[in-house]
Amino acid sequence: MPEIKPRYNIDTLEQLTGLFGTVSEASAKKEVSFIHPHYQAMIAASPFAVLATSGANGLDVSPRGDAPGFVVVHDQQTLLLPERRGNNRVDSLRNLLSDPRISLLFLIPGVGETLRVKGRARISIDPELMEQFAVAGKQPQCVLVISVETVFFQCARAVKRSGLWGQQRANPARADVPTAGAILSTLTRGEIDGEKYDAGLAARQKATLY
Repeated sequence: MPEIKPRYNIDTLEQLTGLFGTVSEASAKKEVSFIHPHYQAMIAASPFAVLATSGANGLDVSPRGDAPGFVVVHDQQTLLLPERRGNNRVDSLRNLLSDPRISLLFLIPGVGETLRVKGRARISIDPELMEQFAVAGKQPQCVLVISVETVFFQCARAVKRSGLWGQQRANPARADVPTAGAILSTLTRGEIDGEKYDAGLAARQKATLY
């Protein structure tokens, strides 16, 4: 591997602007301060989003997913995101208690464009909100009420380059990716039985989706 030389670091906004140039008119005008109907349609079609937060322990990014439209547009300035069962680390929620800033990246299978949302969130256990998001009689743990500040779509270049939806190449074989059990077994030096963990994983996930 080549040596990484600090003298080539970009340290100033002037250097960065010189490297990339100015923002195009389209890139500037696609950003709005509300959830435009076109952007509402993208959110309604998305079954998966990546959520980013910041707090005392640093940055965090984590996935959220459910049936398309699982994030609900309450009005043009507000999104509602149900928090389902998980691993109980609650890294994102802990961050929001000290820093309400939040960012979301919505993905839609088969669509190259993604949607970026920035705003501020609060954690609610309002009974009516909780009931609104019940699935098979099971309510979420809580609901994030997100006050939207900016929304814009991201062009499809990254998705196309990655071949994420199969545009360029097939998805990597499962054999090339370590299983959850294999990762846990290695990290715990065998304290967690990886094969046993993997064997029961599908059933555990099915039983605890909601």
